[in-house]
Amino acid sequence: MSSKTKIAAGLDLGSSSTRLVICALEGTGVRFLGHGEAPVQAWNKGRIADPEALANSIRFALNEAEDRANISLDSALVGVGGTVAGMNSRGLYEFGRRREIEAGDLRYAIELAARMRVEDERQVLQVCPQDFTLDGRAGYRNPKGILGSRLEANVHIVTYALAEHQAIISAVHQAHLAVEETVFEGIAAAYACVVPEDRARGVAVVDIGSQSTDVALYDGDALLLATSVSLGADHFTRDLSWLFKVSYDYAENLKREYGSANAGDVLGNSIVELPTPEGRGTREANRRELNEVLEARAEELFDRVYEEVLRVGMEQSLLEGAVLTGGGALLPGMCDVAERVMNCQARNGLVNGIDNWPKDLDNPLWTTAAGLAMYSGRLKLKRDWKRAAVATAGSMVR
Repeated sequence: MSSKTKIAAGLDLGSSSTRLVICALEGTGVRFLGHGEAPVQAWNKGRIADPEALANSIRFALNEAEDRANISLDSALVGVGGTVAGMNSRGLYEFGRRREIEAGDLRYAIELAARMRVEDERQVLQVCPQDFTLDGRAGYRNPKGILGSRLEANVHIVTYALAEHQAIISAVHQAHLAVEETVFEGIAAAYACVVPEDRARGVAVVDIGSQSTDVALYDGDALLLATSVSLGADHFTRDLSWLFKVSYDYAENLKREYGSANAGDVLGNSIVELPTPEGRGTREANRRELNEVLEARAEELFDRVYEEVLRVGMEQSLLEGAVLTGGGALLPGMCDVAERVMNCQARNGLVNGIDNWPKDLDNPLWTTAAGLAMYSGRLKLKRDWKRAAVATAGSMVR
């Protein structure tokens, strides 16, 4: 690997596994180099309960990814989720006279909108521009060059729990890795599996993690809502464990081997054998009953997601439907339930846009980590373009 090769890496801190993807920047694209994964037991209800365990998991995934990519990684873009909330804000910039709108005006109006005060225990994670209003006329995507005297920027501000953010940064640093930036995982997942044209037509990205589900709603290529729902794949497993009186690990195996979120897919007389303590008779469960439990929990999850869709008035605007990512999307029948509850088409979100992406990683589990690596590459390319523009301007002045 050439010392001049630019690296883009994404670190997905999931509740059950830590995943890291390393890519090389080649022109304006990215090429896959390696990945690493490690189990983790550091989270409780979407919050960090054991920072040291998280740091150890990151270190293990990092070592594995470095070995596969044959490089030494210094930094990564880090994804966060679970305690995310979003809010809309506006920033008004009045010039006092009519003139052409410049790029600096757009940036300043966005900065004004970003000054919105947030709760003391939260911090601003990302500021996502939506559109602009010029002299009372709404709906401008880029009013640069248009005459006007009153510019208003509409943005969506993504916030995160301050204590959780600090704990994540500390854990990554303990693993001897620098944090380039932190990004909402719902946005990262969308970046990997939804093209701009799809975002423009309206789409809901639903990243179903172990302990929570992140939701990003797009319309007109603008982020309308970023939020987290406190339901995840772990709740499906716990339901089975409690109702069928089996251990959590056995319930997880039942879900993976026999589970479906669509109970209608299973014949009514199909039987699953359950473990029994020594000296007791054989126990059995009807497979359809098992899947009815999973279906009920899936319906609750997508009901919660659809409530967010209704809250921003997008129930008739999801022309590209719902895109499911994360480990929870692997359960058969999830797309069927999403379509039924949310009244739109649904599909699994797979990675699109990384050269040499491995077939064994071509599933919703790795979409967020891949999106984080792609996002890292995008930020580095933007910095390169800015430096080149400054250098060009400097040479022209000289």
